Amino acid sequence: MPARPVTSFAEPATRSAGGRSAAQRREATIAVLAFEGMSLFHLSVPCLVFGEDRRESGVPPYRLLVCAEQPGLLATSTGFAVQAPHGLARLREAGTVIVPTWPDPLQRPSERLLSALRRAHERGARIVGLCLGAFVLAEAGLLDGRPATTHWHWAGLFAQRFPRVRLAPEVLYVDDGDLLTSAGTAAGIDCCLHLLRTRLGAEVANRVARRLVVAPHRQGGQAQYIEQPVPARPGADRIGQTLEWAARQLAQPLSLDRLAQHALMSRRSFTRHFRASTGTTVTQWLGAQRLALAQRLLETTDLPVERIAADAGFGTPLSLRLRFAEQLRTTPSHYRREFRGARPGPN
Repeated sequence: MPARPVTSFAEPATRSAGGRSAAQRREATIAVLAFEGMSLFHLSVPCLVFGEDRRESGVPPYRLLVCAEQPGLLATSTGFAVQAPHGLARLREAGTVIVPTWPDPLQRPSERLLSALRRAHERGARIVGLCLGAFVLAEAGLLDGRPATTHWHWAGLFAQRFPRVRLAPEVLYVDDGDLLTSAGTAAGIDCCLHLLRTRLGAEVANRVARRLVVAPHRQGGQAQYIEQPVPARPGADRIGQTLEWAARQLAQPLSLDRLAQHALMSRRSFTRHFRASTGTTVTQWLGAQRLALAQRLLETTDLPVERIAADAGFGTPLSLRLRFAEQLRTTPSHYRREFRGARPGPN
């Protein structure tokens, strides 16, 4: 009988933590949980985003630890075996702990695993539940009273089992500061890139996205599931052209009527096609685009906040501050300081 293929996730020996404080080493360390019967795709998502050495592209490396309740050889759902070299004790070294999925939403994780996640969170670690990994965070009680999301197919079961969680079943991912959750499969990539972006800035996240050949940034509030792909819908080409045009005109007032006029559609027809193509409303889409532009300008330029507010279409610095407070729980000035401080990143 041929040997079962083995994939090893041993920690790279070349990544030295010399010269950094304990807090810096912790922030630069990502722990990813592995377990019997897991999907290799879900495990590979955080490993590809955070575990690849891309220093030749100017991307600071993270220290990646793949941990398991019982370290060693783990069977996966696809016939491969995964060598998980670390136990749960290594979670104490990580500034971020990622649960990439879970094999069965009806299966309660062991109390040992749940306790390890609670302790990591109490120590100040950021806990991330991708796809069905949100069920694990909820079982640990970490999501009680907090917003979260999960795969749309299991959202009903999640809401039934965890009524204290403020479930947002329609979105790609939810960033609630020290707790992040995502929808299924590709949304896990979006969530990990978002996390990379918040720590190291848009340019670093964009470089990684280009290497992965994926969209560099999708807002977490974007819809998980759109009934038909954009090209299959009548008027989709005009919608796409109008979105590209609008993204270049964010400093200008952009009403629904103006966008419909550009697409050569009636207001009613444009609204219907826009929703079918993007999964969101014009107001929500414009708000997300303007916020993303403001973030990018704060990260990459020295423009004053007043100028950024105008260029991104917020009109006044007050409107920009209100949007940052609502969506990012910070101010534009503090956001800029955080990114300037975080830019060197893990070494």
